[in-house]
Amino acid sequence: MKDKLRGNSDWMSRLPDELLDVSLWNLAIPGSHDSMSFCLDLSSPVVESESWFLKVTDRFAPCLIRPCVFRWATTQQAVLSQQCDLGIRFLDLRIARKPKDGSKLFFAHGIYTWITVKEALDELATWLDAHPKEVVIVCCSHFSCLTPRDHTQLVEYIISLFGPKLCPSQDCPTLRSCWSKHQQVIVSYDNPEMVQHHPELWTEIPYWYADSTDPKKVISYLEAQKQKGRPSGFYVSGLNLTENIIFVLLHPFQNMRIITTKALAVLLGWVEEQQPGPEVGSINIICCDFVDVTHFCECVIGLNYKKAVLTETQKRHAF
Repeated sequence: MKDKLRGNSDWMSRLPDELLDVSLWNLAIPGSHDSMSFCLDLSSPVVESESWFLKVTDRFAPCLIRPCVFRWATTQQAVLSQQCDLGIRFLDLRIARKPKDGSKLFFAHGIYTWITVKEALDELATWLDAHPKEVVIVCCSHFSCLTPRDHTQLVEYIISLFGPKLCPSQDCPTLRSCWSKHQQVIVSYDNPEMVQHHPELWTEIPYWYADSTDPKKVISYLEAQKQKGRPSGFYVSGLNLTENIIFVLLHPFQNMRIITTKALAVLLGWVEEQQPGPEVGSINIICCDFVDVTHFCECVIGLNYKKAVLTETQKRHAF
């Protein structure tokens, strides 16, 4: 198994042949939660969509509030291309316009990033050119303070940048079908109007996450959701822990990495028991914070080999 997973930058191209015609939403795909939070800008104000309490306190005490938000809102430390090299194939991009930065768009999680959306997408395009058999799902959401013009310009840029690499939403993508058409990018765009006018865009992908910092409650929530039946297409199971302002204020000297690191053994234990597929209880995309500090990607990728074994067993029983 370790030999199969060595070198995650091209893990899709190395999957067993029996998985190449399986819909991508029936494979196990590792993703990063708040993928761009590695580049949060301490000099930026609190995001407009945050609570009035944070915005007011940021106005009067930025030197106290912004470092605190930075510690708790930073959920990744690997840059985008490094995440892809680790095996991440789902990117959670939360897009925002800064109050006083012209037409440039950034990312946000509590505060804004210093890397622009265009810079990040350009980096991804370069990475994809170097890995022609890898398929990345890009989830664009939140859109804090974006105008209709911003949406139009962003979508036009996405289409011009990725062009024929985009997999249209009418398709039922498999690895083999994507390779045959040289498609590498699936863009989920959380704006129904833009999706309606652009067949290159996919609708919002359901993201299941528990509103808790307790890993056992996260697992209980995901298990309860699974028993209700999985969505018919792509969907995300979020391992990310979620804190509120009261929790942050009660733990002023901790940060998200500390509590995530403590919880990962429990969370990854749950991952190892999962299985991808169309059945009730099956998983698809699994997202995590700090994807570079453990064997998270290897753990999720490895679930596909379970499916390969089951597929081969089913073939034998058919004869």
